[in-house]
Amino acid sequence: MVKWSELKRASDIVLAVWPHYRPLFERWFMQELIDKGELAPIWRERMVPGDNDTVFADHYPDREAAIAAANALNPTLRQALSGRAMDPVVKRSLELKIDKALQAKQRLQDEEALMLAEALRRHTDDERPDAAALKLAPDSERYRQDLAEQLAEMPYLRVAKVGRSNNRWTHALLYLGPDGVWSKPYHAGEKAALTAERAKIANGFGLSASTHWGKAKAKIRQILLPRANQLLQLASVQRMLAEALARGERVLVSNGIVFWYEPDGGVGWQVKETSSTRESEGATIWKEGTILSTNHGRLVVLPYIKEGGEHVRGHTKNGPNDGRALPRHRDHYVEIPFSLYDGDLMIGLFGELPYE
Repeated sequence: MVKWSELKRASDIVLAVWPHYRPLFERWFMQELIDKGELAPIWRERMVPGDNDTVFADHYPDREAAIAAANALNPTLRQALSGRAMDPVVKRSLELKIDKALQAKQRLQDEEALMLAEALRRHTDDERPDAAALKLAPDSERYRQDLAEQLAEMPYLRVAKVGRSNNRWTHALLYLGPDGVWSKPYHAGEKAALTAERAKIANGFGLSASTHWGKAKAKIRQILLPRANQLLQLASVQRMLAEALARGERVLVSNGIVFWYEPDGGVGWQVKETSSTRESEGATIWKEGTILSTNHGRLVVLPYIKEGGEHVRGHTKNGPNDGRALPRHRDHYVEIPFSLYDGDLMIGLFGELPYE
């Protein structure tokens, strides 16, 4: 057994923490961002000392508890960085890298939470299979009740992790075959458990859980956009947008969805998607930046800060297969600020939409 006093990591400088879900253990594990000097900071699993010089992984039973713990610790870590004696330019660069790392983690979790909520909602009226009617390979018979409980919540699943327990060796994956029979159990390690977790989202949109995850999510974003347009019909959203407009806000951003106010031609509020350049994909969003729109593109690239500190202004464009974006007349170029809204806002708004 490793002792805390024997761990070299105790002297490492922690810059920030953020939890991630490990489906094999069905728990949220804290990661910590470590200062590597002249190299880029790195994420690693966070370990904490226990009684009698023992070592434990820092983990939590649910997302709310894990994020609350991260939000409590991060200001203290930021304050420690502020107090360090170091070159101001280097310190500012490190602060940007921390912002970038935390934004990337949070945006990813918010987006996937939204996608899961919509996957569940799309199958609200699906028939739930009766446990006794499930067709199972003989070796999977012992998982019948476990599988039925999951299908009662997610009737669309085609891959399921069963045998829930704190003992990882009891986990197995079952696959739904084209003949409607669930397969024999396959041992589930960390990677297989992740596939089953992604199935909860992907299968809900008719996609395979083994599809490249980035491509699967890009497809889901396209599927979500018409639904996001329906938000404009909600009285609560109309009220929120009217209040934003009264404050002078004309671009609101949340979870890859952009509410965009177009004053010319009586267009009013419309929905666009966020996009990114290759450079901006992992960059820090520049909250004080503005967006200069010289065309009527459907995608919005938010202003961002390169790691070297250069500020890049936001802009609008079309996607790769959309053709050239309709240009604006130079007199109608618009440079406007934007507001970032919490990811939970979009999840909540989607929840208000009546199911078709």
